[in-house]
Amino acid sequence: MGTERRDAPDNAAPEPRALFCAMFDAAVAAADPARVIGDFLPTRPKGRTLVIGAGKASAQMAAAFEAAWDGPLEGVVVTRYGYGAPCGRIEVLEAAHPVPDEAGLEAARRLRAAVDGLTADDLVVALVSGGGSALLPSPPPGMDLADEIAVNEALLASGAPIAAMNTVRKHLSAIKGGRLALAAHPAKVVSLVVSDIPGDNPAFVASGPTVADGAGRQDALAIVEAYRLKLPEAAMRHLRSPAADAPSPADPRLAGNTVHVIASAARSLEAAAREAERRGVRAVILSDAVEGEARDVGGVHAAIAREIATRDRPFARPVVLLSGGETTVTLRGEGGRGGRNTEFLLALALAVDGVAGIHAFAADTDGIDGSGDNAGAFADWTAAARMRAAGLDPRAALARHDARAAFAAVGDLFSPGPTGTNVNDIRAMFIS
Repeated sequence: MGTERRDAPDNAAPEPRALFCAMFDAAVAAADPARVIGDFLPTRPKGRTLVIGAGKASAQMAAAFEAAWDGPLEGVVVTRYGYGAPCGRIEVLEAAHPVPDEAGLEAARRLRAAVDGLTADDLVVALVSGGGSALLPSPPPGMDLADEIAVNEALLASGAPIAAMNTVRKHLSAIKGGRLALAAHPAKVVSLVVSDIPGDNPAFVASGPTVADGAGRQDALAIVEAYRLKLPEAAMRHLRSPAADAPSPADPRLAGNTVHVIASAARSLEAAAREAERRGVRAVILSDAVEGEARDVGGVHAAIAREIATRDRPFARPVVLLSGGETTVTLRGEGGRGGRNTEFLLALALAVDGVAGIHAFAADTDGIDGSGDNAGAFADWTAAARMRAAGLDPRAALARHDARAAFAAVGDLFSPGPTGTNVNDIRAMFIS
């Protein structure tokens, strides 16, 4: 970390957008199931091998597992609409994300039915990735799909961190919080997880359908109160009853199961940093677990960038700063088509307006930021001025959560399409 200035490399500084795209590609490649899943294959069982899965990366994980597995297998996984991948022996279903739908309800039923009647000689391989919470709606008795949709919408608008959201979700589900693994008993369950959770706790990825954790319904009720969540009465009634209790990690029926995090934000950020260094720019990883309100995180990142651009501290230019994790957006009134990455960038662009040499990028590694068709955007010290020149007020756009429109107006959206993995967001600032 020191403040001494490093000599600039002999070659010219890389073009910022090309640098950001190369780092994004490196980060995604490091989380590609086809590259990593072979290192985590379980031992072949005496009986059946059944593959189940849910998440934005589940179809690509299924295809990778099929290619690597030497033996018979069968199974079913669910992914987001448009995220499918061709598989020969594993059926791939598609459903809605981020708000559940009837297709997701049927997919949850199919996964639950798939693990019925297994024996101790059988093996269940669970392919779990971010997005599985919405893709596996399974309301408990007393609730219906409309209730689960209302819960999901309230959580998405609350600004609660993903771990808190998934603590509530797992207590309002018949399949999450380790319940799917419990249903597979006495078969052994091996969970292979692509983590989109800051800190990489596998019990929070997709609300842990096959991984239990110690949070109880009182924790869920505390989250409801802390974030003033307005949940359906049926959901609150369930949360207050013992029926909401999720399996304990100490449950002996889960004792033989194993969990492997096969891809994470930390590994992807390290790959992105190596790519920057390869291109002649020093790279520093700030954290792989940044959380908080997107606009606030953007302001903090901007302050660091300004310090470097104007005072060459705490790092000397040129330098790339990287961070990962998942920010949140608390909706206030009617919102536009934002997304946490574009909201982060718009706040940053306003905070570095006119400070030369600052370039930034943020994107969701699954290829989609929020509900739009872009993964994120590019920003720099001229972005706010260019938005104003295009007839758009960037501060007003930020206030109404319409960052996507602001970046679209100046041609700065980043739209790589679905990537086949999901290790949350990658944010990069290049101070040249």
